[in-house]
Amino acid sequence: MPYRRLPNTDNARITALEKGVAMEHACDVEHQAASYKTLNEARALLRRFKSAVEQFQYCYTAQAEANRQYQNHLKMARLYISHFIQVLNLAVVRNEVRKEHKPFYGLDPDDFTVPDLTSEKHILVWGERLIEGERERLSHGGAPIYNPTIAKVKVHYDIFKDAYYEQQNYKLNTTRSQSGLDALREEADRIILDLWNQVEAFYAALPPAARLARCRDYGIVYYYRSGEKRPEND
Repeated sequence: MPYRRLPNTDNARITALEKGVAMEHACDVEHQAASYKTLNEARALLRRFKSAVEQFQYCYTAQAEANRQYQNHLKMARLYISHFIQVLNLAVVRNEVRKEHKPFYGLDPDDFTVPDLTSEKHILVWGERLIEGERERLSHGGAPIYNPTIAKVKVHYDIFKDAYYEQQNYKLNTTRSQSGLDALREEADRIILDLWNQVEAFYAALPPAARLARCRDYGIVYYYRSGEKRPEND
C-alpha cells in the first residue's frame, strides 16, 4: 500500500488545511470524516498560518532588499577607515605626525599594519576611534590628515552605522516572524495529522481505490514505493 507523508513546506501545509476545511461544506454532517472540533481548529489555524507566512515573507524580503544597499555602505566605510589608517601611518613615517600621537586613535605607535576590519563590529569600533583620535590630535596642535579627511571618513562611517542598526532591526523582525511561524508549523502538523488519522479511520472499510480517492479529497497525499502496484482504478 502507498504511504502518506505530512507536508514539509508551508504551501503544502496551507493546501492540506484548505482541502480539509473545504470538505466540511462538501459533505453533510452524517458523512463528515473528521470531527467538528478538528475542522474548526483547522479553519482557525489556516487564517493564522497564512498571515504568519505572509508576514515572514515580507520581513525576509525587506531584509534582503535592504542588505544589498547595506553591503555597499559597509564596503565604503571599510575602505575609508583602512585608507585613513594607511595615510596616518605614512605621515608618521614621514615625521609629519608624531609617533606618540598614534595612541589617540587606539593604534600601537610601533605597529604600522592596518588592524582587523573584517567584521562589522570592527568597523564600528575603529570608525569611532579614528574620529575621536583625529579630534584629540588636532586639539594638541596637529595638522589635519588629508586624502581622506576625517570628515570624509565620518560621512561614510555615519551612513554605515545608521544602515547597520537598521539592518539589525530587519534581522530582529525576520527572526521574530520566523519564530512565530515555526510554532504555527508545529501546530499545523499536529492538526493535519489528527485530521488525516480521522479521515483514514472513517474510510477504512472501503475498497483500496475508493478509500484512497476519498482520503485524497481531504488533502491526504500518498506516495507509492518503487515497483509498488497501484490499486485498480487508482
